[in-house]
Amino acid sequence: MPYVRFLNAVAKARRPSPIRQLTELLQKSPPTMISMATGMPNAEQFPFHEASFTLKDGNKVHISPSEMKNCLQYQATPGLPELRSWLKTMQKTIHNPPTWDLSGRPEQMDLMITTGSQHGMATVCDMLVTHGDKILTANPLYSGTIAIMKPLGAKFIDIKTDAHGIIPEHLSEVMSAWPDKEQPHHSDSVNIPKLLYCVPNGDNPTGAGLTYERKAKIYAIARRYNLLILEDDPYYFLQFNKPRGRSFLSMDVDGRVLRFDSFSKMLSAG
Repeated sequence: MPYVRFLNAVAKARRPSPIRQLTELLQKSPPTMISMATGMPNAEQFPFHEASFTLKDGNKVHISPSEMKNCLQYQATPGLPELRSWLKTMQKTIHNPPTWDLSGRPEQMDLMITTGSQHGMATVCDMLVTHGDKILTANPLYSGTIAIMKPLGAKFIDIKTDAHGIIPEHLSEVMSAWPDKEQPHHSDSVNIPKLLYCVPNGDNPTGAGLTYERKAKIYAIARRYNLLILEDDPYYFLQFNKPRGRSFLSMDVDGRVLRFDSFSKMLSAG
């Protein structure tokens, strides 16, 4: 799936930072290696040695001296490798994304750790949104998302909602104003929306939750018009119904879903 059409001019101009690439390389080097290239501090001088935490259920969590040094040192941009590996396994177990096994292809699922899902959303919008871009959103829309997108010059296209969230039929009606990706002039339509933002579970402020049937219809529309879906899902683990509803990520065969998860509602917000 070509992603160039979704990137803004700033994102297209970016190149990997040599320092960040060196940091990733140093993670694979033996611990005895001392690099003078990246400005890494001597981990032996960090003031924290080890730590232990007691959970409310009585269990204890211990961070060893070696783990503490690793946690406090510079890491590659995507995050601490051990934590990323654990989180990827968690995503595989819970969502089983179809793109998991697309090894070597840009559509293969990957994961980046951010300081909360809103940080992730802001980073993605800085990469994708150009002044004047039309973004498909539910109405009403979460105020935090407005605060991120509006300063970038985004223009919101309101999609009607009800107790079950975005109404796919109205989304299809709105998108019918532009050619779908199979039509010859689709790529020439510079003003065609390229992003759909939604909170699929416990939408803020409405509390609505998308059913699987609606998600499937919305995903089909996204495929038809070549949209990326920004799946902002901090309330996923707070669903009362069991089993939990399937995510957009779980049905994403193209690599067009950017999913934003958060521990703020399960562990703590800080």
